Amino acid sequence: MKKCNIDRSHYLFDNQALVSLIVPLIIEQLLTVLVGMADSIMVANVGEAAVSGVSLVDQIMVLLINIFAALATGGAVVAGQYLGQKNKEQACKSTTQLMWSMGFISLVITAVVYACKYWILHGVFGQIEADVMHHADVYLLIVTASIPFIALYNGGAAVFRAMGNSEVSMRVSLLMNAINVSGNAILIYGFHCGTEGVAIPTLVSRFVASFIIIKLLLKDKWSLHLERTFRFNPDWSMIRKILSVGIPNGLENSMFQLGKVLVLSLVSTFGTYAIAANAVSNVITLFSILPGQAICLAVTTVIARCVGAGDYEQAKYYNKKLILLTHIGMAITIFIVFITLPFILKVYNLSEAASEATRHIIWFHGFCAILIWAESFTLPATFRACGDAKACMIISTVSMWIFRVGASYILGKNLGLGVFGVWVAMIIDWAFRSLLFGIRYFSGKWKKHALVS
Repeated sequence: MKKCNIDRSHYLFDNQALVSLIVPLIIEQLLTVLVGMADSIMVANVGEAAVSGVSLVDQIMVLLINIFAALATGGAVVAGQYLGQKNKEQACKSTTQLMWSMGFISLVITAVVYACKYWILHGVFGQIEADVMHHADVYLLIVTASIPFIALYNGGAAVFRAMGNSEVSMRVSLLMNAINVSGNAILIYGFHCGTEGVAIPTLVSRFVASFIIIKLLLKDKWSLHLERTFRFNPDWSMIRKILSVGIPNGLENSMFQLGKVLVLSLVSTFGTYAIAANAVSNVITLFSILPGQAICLAVTTVIARCVGAGDYEQAKYYNKKLILLTHIGMAITIFIVFITLPFILKVYNLSEAASEATRHIIWFHGFCAILIWAESFTLPATFRACGDAKACMIISTVSMWIFRVGASYILGKNLGLGVFGVWVAMIIDWAFRSLLFGIRYFSGKWKKHALVS
């Protein structure tokens, strides 16, 4: 039987549009990883106590940034669905509501962090050495002031991605990270500053990024732009729509970070080699999943637009296409990691035991990621873009606590697999998530949660 050719000339995103959306996102994700590594190298020049103090505070900051990223996703979904509906007025209104809400929420969180600074340093971090405490105190004092700026940048970047214009957020990110890295280098190597030499460039770079992204959003030429007003008139109905995606996504991210901390505490009981192997494996696998993370951001833009247009056939088509691209993209990056792994292990100068453990982890993680990462992470991104964020949160959270955390203790500790058992547990978590997300996808329930009508 001859296969019917489907006319897709009217579809919302052609191949060129997808490439223009995804490539800048991959560059932006790669930049974030490279800058993180450069920062850690420069901080090490200040001393071990500085590295410890900065890393402790960064755990709190990563949690907050994930919350803002989740809220920004909620705003991008609502704005994207309105764009798909061709309702430009409401789309711009949702942009204004998102940015003002992000501003207010971030100011409240900033005030709370400052008010609870002593408790964070002495209660959350516990009994740490005096010099580590000093560096953590200085870093927290300065970096906390950047919370509103990174929140507004995340919101603005999400809005530009919702328009399908990821190049703008990439360019602003390039500038922000360039200021951060060069500022660190000047203050640490040039002026021999301590922890403040790391914190001040972070504050300045985030301020500049937020200022630029807001200034760009005030231009009427964009399909999504901010209303020019200093008065905020909250539209609670629209804010609830944003939060209906943002809150479940934020809780999911927060639970994920908490799970990572618990698993890390388990890994620390396996010995120094295990801690080193786990840390290096985490860095290497960040490169492995770069295409997948970038495509997950693109999914929000593409699927939200389809849902707003009420065209679920297009949503299904792009979902399959983007999942396939995830498999292909990750296969390429993972193949590169496999080839360069011997060189990478030499650079880290690990012990023989740590190198062997890292090698096993990377090969196991790589093959499994090619097979099931997309179904575990790209597919739920489709659901969130449809407004079906609550189901994603429930499935991901339950799976994480049972498998990623629970199975880590069973495999790693009780069955004696050590750090490798922790990574096996993570793959089991992926497999379970993939199964449940697949069932939900074929059930069609995700089609009943559109946020705009």
